[in-house]
Amino acid sequence: MIYIGIDPGKTGALATIQVVHDRAIVRAQPFDESDYMAVLAMCAATCDPVVCALEHVNAMPGQGVTSMFNFGQNFGWIRGVLEANHIPYELVRPQKWKKEFSITQDKNQSIAVCKRLFPDVSLLRTEKCRKDDDGCAEAILLAEYARRKL
Repeated sequence: MIYIGIDPGKTGALATIQVVHDRAIVRAQPFDESDYMAVLAMCAATCDPVVCALEHVNAMPGQGVTSMFNFGQNFGWIRGVLEANHIPYELVRPQKWKKEFSITQDKNQSIAVCKRLFPDVSLLRTEKCRKDDDGCAEAILLAEYARRKL
């Protein structure tokens, strides 16, 4: 079984948890349209069942019109790629999946919980980064939410 978690934000990420012989293989990558298309197509092409938890977020106070428009385009594009690859997905509000892990809106909590659950997984956005990435952490937690609930 392959579980996908997607944080669709500007600094979002896509994560997969593939369960093979009772062992979880966890991968995360920052948002990149061409990489997302390749990863989702690969997941859909496997013989394993696939399910996705896509974070369902709304506009936030103070966000500009242009940034919200761009976010909406990204969100719609991701949904389109999931549907084109026949990957079932569920829209999950942040409050719902974060409650599963007892975390708040604090991004550092997401990183801490992710490190506790998956200590061997790198949360660095690139090899040159020195700081763990909350987008990768939250995408992994969304994939874990899918594994637990979907």
